[in-house]
Formats: sequence, C-alpha cells, structure tokens
Amino acid sequence: MTITAAADGSALGNPGPAGWAWVVDDGQWRAGGWPRATNNQGELMAVLDLLRATEPRADEPLLVLCDSQYVINSVTQWMPGWKRRGWRKADGKPVLNRELLEQIDRALEGRQVRFEWVKGHAGHPLNEAADARARAVATAFQAGRDPEQGPGLAGVIAPTASEVGLRQPAPPPTLF
Repeated sequence: MTITAAADGSALGNPGPAGWAWVVDDGQWRAGGWPRATNNQGELMAVLDLLRATEPRADEPLLVLCDSQYVINSVTQWMPGWKRRGWRKADGKPVLNRELLEQIDRALEGRQVRFEWVKGHAGHPLNEAADARARAVATAFQAGRDPEQGPGLAGVIAPTASEVGLRQPAPPPTLF
C-alpha cells in the first residue's frame, strides 16, 4: 500500500523563524524547525524527515505531495547533474542547501518515491495541514516557545525530533 503524505515548509521572513512539517493524516505527522532558516530549507527538511520516518516501511511506495517546485525539481530533475558536476549548478556556482539535498539523495536510495505537485493554499487537505503545522512551528520559534513536534508515523518507533537534532539544528550555511 502506498504511503501518501504532504510535506511543507514555512519561514517568517526569508530567512527568519522557520518550520517544516509532513502529514499523513491527523494522527500521523511530525514537525520541527529552526530559529532562523529559509522557506526552501524548511521544504527540504520536511521531505528529508518524511523519508527518514518512513524508512522502516521502505518496501512500501511513498507519494510525497509538495507545493514546492524547487524541491520537486531539485530531487527529480536537477540533482543528477549537480552530482556529476560536484554539486555545482550549470553556471558553476555551488548548489544551495547542498547538505540537505545530499541527505535526501542518500535517503532516496533503494526507495520507490514519487513526488506530486499540489498548488499551495488551494484547499488540498493534506497540504493545508502540513502548511499549518509548519507555520505553527515558525510562529512558536518567533515567540520563543517550544513547537509541537507531533506523534510521527503510526507503528514506527522513531527517535524524537530532539534526539536527531531536528528541534534546533544549525541550518545549512547557505541561506539564500
């Protein structure tokens, strides 16, 4: 059976307080963030954490619903060329958010993962839920509160977000 989840990121300012979240349903979701990061970093981290959370069920196909063309194009189109060029873009400049992208690349190995674009803020229930949770984390960081991290994936014992450094890691050094 295919696992379907929406992944989203949010930044209040770009960079600014940022959050990420993925949602399978109301009882299966996770969120985290940083005091300062970009929206793209939040979008990428949501996908990375979803891949990590579903790894114990890696034999099941995964459908990632995402409103970020940047994430989808990075993972499905641009990454092979970046890797061939030593993580450089066609113009020779370094790839932004390389650290997150390399981790996503490793997490995708041997997995059957499909990405599907959904229009953001257009009423898609899973995308709206992921967006609301990512925004809530960014808002919590902005207010100096601990964000709600969520229960994770049912039937999967995974480390808590703080155990794997997801509550407040240093964001990747490239912010723009």
